[in-house]
Amino acid sequence: MSEPRKLLQGSTGDWEVVVGLEVHAQVTSKSKLFSGASAEYGAGPNENVSLVDAAMPGMLPVINKYCVEQAIRTGLGLNAKINLWSRFDRKNYFYPDLPQGYQISQYKDPIVGEGEIEVELDSGETIKVGIERLHLEQDAGKSIHDLAPKESYVDLNRSGVALMEIVSKPDMRSAEEGSAYFSKLRSIVRYLGTCDGNMEEGSMRADVNVSVCRAGNYDKFRETGDFKFLGTRTETKNVNSIRYVKQVIDYEARRQVEVLESGGTIDQETRLFDVKSGTTRTMRSKEDAHDYRYFPDPDLLPLELDAAWVEEIRAGLPELPDQKKHRFMSEYGLSAYDALVLAADKANAAYFEEVAKGRDGKLAANWVTVELFGALNKEGKTIAESPVSAARLGGLIDLIKDGVISGKIAKDVFALMFTGEETGDPADIVEKRGLKQVTDTGAIEKVVDEIIAANPKQVEQVKEKPKTMGWFVGQVMQKTGGKANPQAVNDILKKKLGVE
Repeated sequence: MSEPRKLLQGSTGDWEVVVGLEVHAQVTSKSKLFSGASAEYGAGPNENVSLVDAAMPGMLPVINKYCVEQAIRTGLGLNAKINLWSRFDRKNYFYPDLPQGYQISQYKDPIVGEGEIEVELDSGETIKVGIERLHLEQDAGKSIHDLAPKESYVDLNRSGVALMEIVSKPDMRSAEEGSAYFSKLRSIVRYLGTCDGNMEEGSMRADVNVSVCRAGNYDKFRETGDFKFLGTRTETKNVNSIRYVKQVIDYEARRQVEVLESGGTIDQETRLFDVKSGTTRTMRSKEDAHDYRYFPDPDLLPLELDAAWVEEIRAGLPELPDQKKHRFMSEYGLSAYDALVLAADKANAAYFEEVAKGRDGKLAANWVTVELFGALNKEGKTIAESPVSAARLGGLIDLIKDGVISGKIAKDVFALMFTGEETGDPADIVEKRGLKQVTDTGAIEKVVDEIIAANPKQVEQVKEKPKTMGWFVGQVMQKTGGKANPQAVNDILKKKLGVE
């Protein structure tokens, strides 16, 4: 029997939350899945539309080999089985922005089968989330309702754009786990270069499936495989933020518990998330597979992959987040937490490695994660927009290591570089502003003697309570403008005050 990782307390007893995600990730590709039209974001309405995308009579789809390669690469990155034989099906439904009246997708025979990834939680715990499948499909267009009071418009630029639908198993048991999984998945596809993960542009979004069941029923589901033990699930569509995924799970789980405890039932339905209110609302009843009348697409042959080609793709995979995290721990001596933070984003990891090259890895990590990330977050900037290059930050760290400046002065110099007040080399800034650390023990000793002579009461206090020597350190640093070498100050004070 497994212990529930998190329980929701209701008025009639405890409940378990069960979460599964269906993530739609737009394939990074110049052209669409079945046509040569551009898949670039930001074009004017209906500029990137071929006759195939518009479903003109007699137009036939032709598979984009690169999109297939990207799907295989993603499957390998998810530690999943690559199916050497798969096929495309037609998923039939009517929608104004679906010109064919069906979506070309994969149903029973997807290109990627079962896999598994590790997901790290804020608590430091690591969980494993199973991947049910990954299949390729084409995106629909976009209906626009706010350009005229009585008309709706259709933009088919997205029609035919290649999507990977990555379906998880119901292995997540809380809002934290669901959002952490979505974040990890985004990190993996960005490392692989198979999806840019730009959620603001809609290139990665999640359909969030949530159900609740009585404590202990999840174990029964694991023993039997019978989904009835998990309760009826709802699906909240097109959630395009890690934070929103967490909010959806939190709200939907509590809503379902309230409904069930008041004697109601949960309807299997599709819901929408209202960002402003943080609530979900009914969109439509949830369709079953038979409602879509799936059947093999007669215009497309099955995909038959060469095993050697798959292995060639595997050999070309980049270092992924988990591998990079473990390397950072062993190579730079970082803590698991710091290594995780730095490895989670490819650009952040590359910046750190440039800073840490030939330097103290722990010191470099501290400056990147605390000072740099803190400043970037405050300004709402990404690492690519950092005003301080990795080379300049590395140069600043060198000045600390060489004893030219103290850590406190280094923070002041960093602030000058980050705001753009100083654009030169850190060493030149220190020289120009006269910020070099005072290492002359004679000069420091003179200041110490003056402060001791002027504060006899504090001298007596230090003899009774040695920890109060910090007051003298502060006074010396203040009188020297923060330039005195902290180690020299401490050594001289200990000698003068007789502190062990």
